[in-house]
Amino acid sequence: MIAIDTNVLLRYLLEDDAEQFRKAVKLISDQQKVLVTDVVLVETIWTLHGKKYQLKKPELVTVIQSLFQEPNIRFEDGQVVWLALTDYRNAKPMKGKKADFADALIVNKSKQIAKKENKPFNGSFTFDLAAQTLPGAKAPK
Repeated sequence: MIAIDTNVLLRYLLEDDAEQFRKAVKLISDQQKVLVTDVVLVETIWTLHGKKYQLKKPELVTVIQSLFQEPNIRFEDGQVVWLALTDYRNAKPMKGKKADFADALIVNKSKQIAKKENKPFNGSFTFDLAAQTLPGAKAPK
């Protein structure tokens, strides 16, 4: 197994630098499994959503779904990423703002860790009103 950084994943997805794209394809298409960590995935989504690329939520959902289709790509916990993707896709706006993918991943990763440690999950606390709409997210009191 190898791991890739955000810039390698972005070159692979964007094809915006021919030489780096070729190298990224070679890495991802090789015989080795390719780890995309949670940090790399979140940085990738933030970059694609940001000022330069301005991808909207449906396009970001498609990007994450496409990564699940890649035979060599592995996530830290694919089930947690999938649950986060579902929550992100279904997130309702709160005062004009929607929870982002990072919010959904934080909540779902927290739930999974509590489950693995055989502990009750009592919420993921945030001041972000949009994130509070996610299942398991709560406002501090």
